[in-house]
Amino acid sequence: MNSPESVRYVSRITRNTLALVLAGGRGSRLKQLTRWRAKPAAPFGGKFRIIDFPLSNCVNSGIRRVGILTQYKSHSLNQHIQRGWGFMRGELGEFVELLPAQQRLETSWYEGTADAIYQNIDIIRAHKPEYVLILAGDHIYKMDYGTMLAAHVESGSDITVGCIEVPLEQASAFGVMGIDGDNRIVHFEEKPENPPPLADSPDKSLASMGIYVFRTEALIEELIKDANTAGSSRDFGKDIIPGNIHQRKVTAFPFRDPKTGGSAYWRDVGTIDSFWAANLELIGISPELNLYDRRWPIWTYQEQMPPAKFVFDDDDRRGMAVDSMIAGGCIVSGSSVKHSLLFSNVRVHSFSEIENSVIFPNVEIGRNCVIRKAVIDKGCIIPPGTSIGVDPQEDAMRFHVSSGGVTLVTPEMLGQKLHHAL
Repeated sequence: MNSPESVRYVSRITRNTLALVLAGGRGSRLKQLTRWRAKPAAPFGGKFRIIDFPLSNCVNSGIRRVGILTQYKSHSLNQHIQRGWGFMRGELGEFVELLPAQQRLETSWYEGTADAIYQNIDIIRAHKPEYVLILAGDHIYKMDYGTMLAAHVESGSDITVGCIEVPLEQASAFGVMGIDGDNRIVHFEEKPENPPPLADSPDKSLASMGIYVFRTEALIEELIKDANTAGSSRDFGKDIIPGNIHQRKVTAFPFRDPKTGGSAYWRDVGTIDSFWAANLELIGISPELNLYDRRWPIWTYQEQMPPAKFVFDDDDRRGMAVDSMIAGGCIVSGSSVKHSLLFSNVRVHSFSEIENSVIFPNVEIGRNCVIRKAVIDKGCIIPPGTSIGVDPQEDAMRFHVSSGGVTLVTPEMLGQKLHHAL
């Protein structure tokens, strides 16, 4: 689908699409990392927030009408959107707007993914889109939504579900589906205890990415019906999708790498271990997720920072970074950084060693510190002589140590009341 005619066809579809990004979740599996922020607002990749990835996919796909549904501790997310995503031209009908839980139709907050969309049903009607694209705001990937929208229209589907193959042992964390030869979904179960394997890949299951395309009329009808159904959990994966596979045409859209034809890069960074691993994957020589791809840029709020600086070149005091990504505003003074990712404005004082770690913005690391296999939250001040990731038992007494051995450190764990009034 590369001819001028097909490009115009996809362009027309994307112009007539409203994207709604579900960004109100807490992300409790990220432990204390989401105590003061919603999961989509968590920093990722040295300079981005998680939500920048689905938003960038929208912009790069030609979808310029986007609503972001927020709820849980959304201040930092709201601030980021206002600062970094205010470049749309309203006079051209473009927007990225915040849709906080405000009890427009109900007296309760958003109770599920479907309820969040239902409570904004009047806004959907006001924009009059032909299609509604529903996205999760907490996954890392690059995807051209235009191809999924075109497949949805060409198949004549009421609902299309984006899907990806995942290892069978991980599939119980997702909605899992079975499809026929025409990609029509024949069964769907949310987070099954015993997920069914793929016929041609018994070690994998077909999992929902939390991406849905609806004909607008079908979406509104199903939201209203679901809202009036007693006992519904008001969720797409638990109620609306499985409840419609025999009532409407519901198809799957396998997300594949356009170059290889295999499964494309997609990460659910929902745990400390997966979050740490996905960040450090970016450091590789040829990572699956290429942040340096000019054809598909990831947009974000760009804070003005001076270049990163490395100072001192003595034998026992050399400022250096190897196999690492270092953001602007960082100063590495007489210390070594190996296979790590430092966000903006990190200060590392002399004689310290950082290895296999993710350091969030505005962190200060004192002299003679050793930090290994850790995630250090924004604003932490690490006292001189601190060891993290060296003795797991000692770390577990002060910090959170994941099942994979990643140590999470937040200001509160250090006794620093960054977020408290008193």
